[in-house]
Amino acid sequence: MATISASASPAMQEAAKTPSASPLRATVATAASPARYRPSPLVIFSACLVLLGAGGPLLLRVYFVHGGQRLWLSALLQISGWPLLLPPLCVSLFRGRRHGIANLLLPLRLVGAAAVLGAFYAISCYVYAMGSQALPLSTSSLLLATQLAFTAIFAFLFVGLRFTPFSANAVLLLTIGPAVLGVGPGSGKPAGEPSKTYWVGFCEAIAAAALAGLVLPLVEVSMERYGRRSGPAARVPPPYSTVMQMQAVMGAAGTMVCLLGMAIKSDFSALRGEAAAFGLGETNYYLVLVRDAVSWQLLNLGIMGLITCASSLLAGIMIAVLLPLSEILAVMFLHEKFDGPKGIALVLSLWGFASYLYGEKAQKKLEAQKSEQQVARKTGDLELAAP
Repeated sequence: MATISASASPAMQEAAKTPSASPLRATVATAASPARYRPSPLVIFSACLVLLGAGGPLLLRVYFVHGGQRLWLSALLQISGWPLLLPPLCVSLFRGRRHGIANLLLPLRLVGAAAVLGAFYAISCYVYAMGSQALPLSTSSLLLATQLAFTAIFAFLFVGLRFTPFSANAVLLLTIGPAVLGVGPGSGKPAGEPSKTYWVGFCEAIAAAALAGLVLPLVEVSMERYGRRSGPAARVPPPYSTVMQMQAVMGAAGTMVCLLGMAIKSDFSALRGEAAAFGLGETNYYLVLVRDAVSWQLLNLGIMGLITCASSLLAGIMIAVLLPLSEILAVMFLHEKFDGPKGIALVLSLWGFASYLYGEKAQKKLEAQKSEQQVARKTGDLELAAP
């Protein structure tokens, strides 16, 4: 054994020099190969909630088609489902405290910001209800798709988003789409509807998209300024209890605004008469209201989750994803006409959406290459400085 050890000592001494550099090279190889981007489970869960809430706009249009006329009530449906979050929110907070996790509640400044944004979002819902009352679902959905363009513009102004040729092309295409609806033959106007009513609804739908496109970046700014954690914890996505709290605060503030509007317009005393005269029957009237509120709550919670766990722009993208689904639902269940101008607007909107996605993928790939080059450059400096 001693003879073997002595004869192998030169090789062992040579090998002893090699491992000194191997950890560095292993670290370099690990850092230089960029990891593939994989969305977190919370982002995937939020995206699924958005898809599950796709029936909200459809049920809202059903309410108007069969005799519903209360605009503040329809705005309330879009924002009043927040009490459904209270049981899971309480369970989440209780489990967090049992595991010794502190600071799960929102900071007071973030609560105040969320309340103001909730009141502003209620106004956006009211304007959207005005547009939905006057326009077919297929038309209002195409106009609402411009929200992605407004979100990108406001994210550029408030969040610091950098425009690329692809994102600028997406904004342009999403702007041309509504223009095609406006100048096309018939302009998507339902038969028998006055032109003034249609054009007012057209402008209201665009205004609703602009307001919603403004709210999304402002929520992200509020989270960054008042709700983000500092240090290494800032890289970790916030718990979903934060998402539910934000949605609950915004929903409660928006509900108060809608209830005030309903009281001013005397909607409470008119609900029983409207239910009796509803085209699908009184029982279905209340079922439509309840299902619509639940659908909108799923949609809103998913959007809030995407903003909190990812970005406001990803939330705007998911809303744009609902566009083809809304068109299919409108044709299947409401038997709306899908003519040439709507088809062209749909193609332009999807083209803009695809352009934006491709641009984002190319941008992430470019950033990964730059990061890899920086790591390789630093590694070369370390190897030269090593003895």
